[in-house]
Order: sequence, then structure tokens, then C-alpha cells
Amino acid sequence: MSFPTIKLNDGREIPQLGFGVFQIEPGDTAEKVKAALDLGYRHIDTAQMYGNEEGVGKAIADSGIPRDELWITTKLNNDGHGRDTAVSRLDESLTKLGLDHVDLYLIHWPQPKQDRYVETWQGFEDAHTAGKARSIGVSNFQADHLDRLAKETSTVPVINQIEFHPHLVQRELREYLQQHDIALEAWSPIGQGKGLLDAPELEEIAERVGKSAAQVVLRWHIQLGNIVFPKSNNPERIKENSEIFDFALTEDDLAAVEKLHTGKRIGPDPDDFG
Repeated sequence: MSFPTIKLNDGREIPQLGFGVFQIEPGDTAEKVKAALDLGYRHIDTAQMYGNEEGVGKAIADSGIPRDELWITTKLNNDGHGRDTAVSRLDESLTKLGLDHVDLYLIHWPQPKQDRYVETWQGFEDAHTAGKARSIGVSNFQADHLDRLAKETSTVPVINQIEFHPHLVQRELREYLQQHDIALEAWSPIGQGKGLLDAPELEEIAERVGKSAAQVVLRWHIQLGNIVFPKSNNPERIKENSEIFDFALTEDDLAAVEKLHTGKRIGPDPDDFG
């Protein structure tokens, strides 16, 4: 099984569907990543903050899958801001992952009150030049943070990984990213089980198309052009999450899902966090 890809502004292509390992216990990570790889996933999203990069690395090593067929993302921990530290922390991640490069390295949170994300981004540019990170991007950045990077550095992030789901449709930020050719990667794409999937509108669409509510939401993301990497500990759910390319939502369906927007966040406000 192969998944569609999204072409990034640096010319590289990322699988549009990946597997996320947020909140997967370190001791269980290798097993869960192996299950995903066996099902055809080739895009794995981890982070220094998650504490499970070693498990991802073990699954990669045991898989026998050629390195150039995999897309591996990790993210800088919040205590690693700074030009030199951003690079040294990536070196630590590469050791844990057993790799000589990652496909994507992200600043996990901008922490604007610390006012260090610009110098940190310069470290990311250094890592990219050195070949340690083939693509570089950000996570949880607001438009004003991105504007500042554009003014003070020379590299446009390929991706902004943000909280994005039907309860939080960040229309203005999504439009900004489209205008600046920055891909949108959605974390918590199905709302972390906090009531979203019980919406009658989703249940009606799911029944009509013969899919689950979660599959409907993931398909909504795909048709919007988002990159998604749902996390699950359940092998059947991991499989179900991949079965979203054999149906399509209508324009009315897409609009109905977007109307579920409440503006309520699951995670912290990026302007205040850190």
C-alpha cells in the first residue's frame, strides 16, 4: 500500500498520511511503529519531548525497509532553543534513532516570550546545510512568528505543524500558510477522543459512505490538502486510519464538517506557552 504525497516548497515529497507516536509509552513504541510499517505507513512523526525516539529507531532498524523509502520527523524540545543547541540536540536524536539524518526537523513550540526562535531557526538552517535534516519546519507557529522568520532569516519553513481539527479550523492561519507555500500538518487531527467523533453530522456522513466517523474526519483533512499522522495503540485502529483513500467526501460533506468549528483548543495557546 502506498499513500499520496504532498510536494513541499523545497521540492521534496512527504507522505500525506503518517503515524504519530505522541503518548505512546517508550517500551511499546517499537511494536506500534512496526505494526504501522507492516501496514504500509512510511512516515513516522516523533519528538524529543515524547521520549520514545529509541523505540522508533529500533522499529526502523528491524524493518529492513530501505532508508530512502521512509520519512522520519522529529522535533526540538522546548529546553533546546538556541542556534548551537538546536544542532546538538538533533545530533542526540540521530543517535537515538540510529540515523544519519532526519527527513524533517521541527521547532516544537515557538515560546515567543523567550524570544529565541529566530536564532533557533538559524541553527535549523545550519543542520539543513550539514545534511542532518533534509527538510526543516516549525510547529505551533502563528502568522506573526512566521513573518518574523521571513524578515530575519533566509529559509521558509516547509511545514507548520499545528492543532487543526473540525473543532479548531484555523481559517486565517490556514490561508496564510497557503499564501506562503507552507504545508499544513495537523496534530490531534481527530480531536483526541474529546467528543468530536460523536457529532451527529459526522455519524450521518459515516453511515452514508460506509466508514467510521474518524475515517470521515481524516478524509476531510486529506481533501483539504493537510498532512496527518493519527496516533493509536490499537493495531486495528492503525489499519482503519489508513483506509481513507477509497472514498471521497462531497463539497457539502466538507462544509458540514467545517461547520463543527467551535474555536476550542485541546492544547495550549502558542502565544502563551513556554
